[in-house]
Amino acid sequence: MEKLTDLPNIGPKLAGHLTKAGVETPEQLRQMGAEEAFLCIRAQVDPTACLHELEALAGAVEGVRKSLLPPERKAELISWFRGL
Repeated sequence: MEKLTDLPNIGPKLAGHLTKAGVETPEQLRQMGAEEAFLCIRAQVDPTACLHELEALAGAVEGVRKSLLPPERKAELISWFRGL
């Protein structure tokens, strides 16, 4: 069974945040999506979670390092984050 830390960008700290927010498996994260998972982390675990954490989640959902996210997706994430 795949663990959260098997995903790109998900280290022990972010995996802990996800688990505390109720996301326990990679499949749950993929179904939830990066933005919803980020909102759960902000509401339940770390109200200061930053854009880098959002980008890490988005990369994990897509199975790539956050530095390899397409520019369009990065711009979308930045816009969404600024709208919070």
